[in-house]
Amino acid sequence: MILEDESPAQDVLKGYISKTPFLNCLGVYESGLDITQEKLEQVDLLFLDIQLPELNGLSFLKTLNNPPVVIVTTAYPNYAIEAFEEAVVDYLLKPFSYERFFKAVNRVRNNRKKQNREADNNLFLYADKTLYNISIEDILFLKAEIDYVKVVTLKKSILILDSLRNWNEKLQGFSFMQVHRSYIINIDKISKITGNQIFIEDMVIPISKTYKEQFFSKLKS
Repeated sequence: MILEDESPAQDVLKGYISKTPFLNCLGVYESGLDITQEKLEQVDLLFLDIQLPELNGLSFLKTLNNPPVVIVTTAYPNYAIEAFEEAVVDYLLKPFSYERFFKAVNRVRNNRKKQNREADNNLFLYADKTLYNISIEDILFLKAEIDYVKVVTLKKSILILDSLRNWNEKLQGFSFMQVHRSYIINIDKISKITGNQIFIEDMVIPISKTYKEQFFSKLKS
């Protein structure tokens, strides 16, 4: 969304947005008073001018409880400190090039990707009437316990009603591999391998004949 009261500046932003494949303009407004809460909730990124009629751009930003990501676009450098105190991600001084514009929006895009990856890397596990939020990267190994799976991290072990087969599917694309009918390990957590034994922290995990060739082949690759 663009919040800008000058037509030439609006045209520049609309032109830059239209040539950027991952951006789509949902609206152009000249005053923050014209933007409904419903419309604002659809926005990921707001291009915000400061000198606006009726309500200063930063004053408008301060009224928002859950603002989108904001990039300030202004001809006035003296508001930069105040703007960054409001957690804006960039401050573009007019006139700015497409290269400078792209650098700003690409930073927003990369941050968004990182946040999504971090969210995807977390799991909620239910055990003992409790929900545990764990990062997949923190898992050391998983062990089959009859009808249960013990998920072991450096800080805790969580016993959940599940199967290793289900976990093999969940962990596709991560650095995990089954090395025994009862164990799936995090390859990144291996400290050493001796014979048919894998050492992770102070724990020893066996490598079975069934999985040995595939395991060492993966390590080599």
